[in-house]
Amino acid sequence: MTILHIDSSILGENSVSRQLSAAITAAEKKRRPDLAVVTRDLAAEPLLHLGPSHIAAWHGAAPEDRAVQADLAEGAGILEELFAAESIVIGAPMYNFGIPSQLKAWIDRLLIAGKTFHYTAQGPEGLVPSTKKVFIASSRGGAYGPETPAAFLDHQETYLKGALGFIGLTDVTVIRAEGVALGPEAREAAIGTALAQVAAL
Repeated sequence: MTILHIDSSILGENSVSRQLSAAITAAEKKRRPDLAVVTRDLAAEPLLHLGPSHIAAWHGAAPEDRAVQADLAEGAGILEELFAAESIVIGAPMYNFGIPSQLKAWIDRLLIAGKTFHYTAQGPEGLVPSTKKVFIASSRGGAYGPETPAAFLDHQETYLKGALGFIGLTDVTVIRAEGVALGPEAREAAIGTALAQVAAL
């Protein structure tokens, strides 16, 4: 078993979500020093966005494009990482009310019928063990929490929890730094609050 650490921010060292995901991963590693950390930086090594060749391959056609072939092989590795992980840490900044497209491309490799979910007479059922713990390191320039007037614009945390829950990952903890674009003091306070939450895990 491993700790799977996913980052998706394009801001590098200036990224709040990367700071939080690193802190969460360190806390998980301290809790379980026997587990190896597997890191995937989706901004540094982005996956291809889904195209017709991916869909055709999932239905049995052999892709001719070498880039698609390599990407499909990478997708198989992503599923292996998912199932091998005891805990999953996802760095997820909000970009234009949603998640980065790089992170969406990763999610698209997880939701595969017959592998991570299947349809039953009672509806879809997740196939990923629900015992896995997921942490979302969320950062937002403004305020979009449930108690705010802009909550309806949150297609970041709500999407991630919905997509992960669909495949069986329902034990999800969100560590959120909100309002980080509202000035230096607001940024510092938001990060401090989020890091305090990490320390209390």
